[in-house]
Amino acid sequence: MNPGFYIILVAQFLSALADNALLFTAIALLRDMEAPSWHDPLLQWFFVISYIILAPFVGSFADAFPKGRVMFVSNAIKFVGSTAMVFGMPPLYAYGIVGIGAAAYSPAKYGILTEYLPQEMLVKANGWMEGSTVMAIVLGTVIGAILPGINIQVAMIVITVLYMLAAIFNMYIPKVPIDHKLNKKNPLYLISDFWHSFKALWKDAQGQVSLAVTTLFWGVAATLRFVVLAWAGFALDFNQEQSTYMMVVVAIGIAIGSIAAARMIKLEQSVKVLPVGIIVGVLVISMIFITNWILACVLLLLIGALSGYLVVPLNALLQHRGHLLIGAGHSIAVQNFNENLGIAALISIYTLMVKADIQINFIIVAFGLFVSISMAGIYKLYQAQNAIAKTIK
Repeated sequence: MNPGFYIILVAQFLSALADNALLFTAIALLRDMEAPSWHDPLLQWFFVISYIILAPFVGSFADAFPKGRVMFVSNAIKFVGSTAMVFGMPPLYAYGIVGIGAAAYSPAKYGILTEYLPQEMLVKANGWMEGSTVMAIVLGTVIGAILPGINIQVAMIVITVLYMLAAIFNMYIPKVPIDHKLNKKNPLYLISDFWHSFKALWKDAQGQVSLAVTTLFWGVAATLRFVVLAWAGFALDFNQEQSTYMMVVVAIGIAIGSIAAARMIKLEQSVKVLPVGIIVGVLVISMIFITNWILACVLLLLIGALSGYLVVPLNALLQHRGHLLIGAGHSIAVQNFNENLGIAALISIYTLMVKADIQINFIIVAFGLFVSISMAGIYKLYQAQNAIAKTIK
């Protein structure tokens, strides 16, 4: 890897670190305000709605300008949202502003990898990127668990400084040739262009499978945060801070799985990891039998590791297919639209379950069954496509 990649990596790490610290700080702030418990997952909904609404525009935006500049502007928006929370804006709205910046940031941060690095380095680069993101989740969770307990305002100031540091590194990201420059800037044209990209990626056999898995994975991962927090309080009798540390265990597992996938799985072998997703769902269901914190840590570490091992190769495959078919920024925008639609759907269902006072073990079983059945369906779809391809040959 050349030095330019590491600048991208550090910029991404700092921005993701601030994002994750802000989530748990915002949760602590909601608890301080004595907001209803179902407001916690609603934070994530306010964050991801921008990904869905802005999807037709941010991919074109990322492809039409140098991606380092796009990342800088996006971080500036995150900085505004964080600062607004410092000065008293309600957490849901302030975190929504940060979501706008994140929606614009994502196509640039992933899209630049396909433009800056050769194809054979994509899985490795994704492993590094996902590994750094997971480490940001780990440290961000720790910051979000410790600092708000000392002083929420101090926590917010630290997070705002992290966004500033990320912006500084954004300024030094190497420039790459502009990919798929816009023919028109008319919003209707952009929506039509996005729809064309959306259909192109879903019609591609490899794109379809990898997009389905990553959509499912990120929806599950976002919801699992809140499931684990609630489950740790119920099954392990943990307080808020202790429950937050259980998410650190999951994140460490994802890091381990991401690194293993980056070393062991080649791009052309990506779809072979599909059965791992079925196992993840079964392991999630087994959470209901755990009441010991040591066993809980082992189980959550394993769930995280298998999840990381699953998503990294398929993420790289999706980026590669998207780059070839529709351009890097367009591809990531379509991916973000689908993934965040999945997050919004699962978070909405979970929020309604919590609001209806459904017992957490029932939620866990339903959640695990959904993962295993969905992954089995995707795997069956892949096998059918593979059989058709062999018949044609």
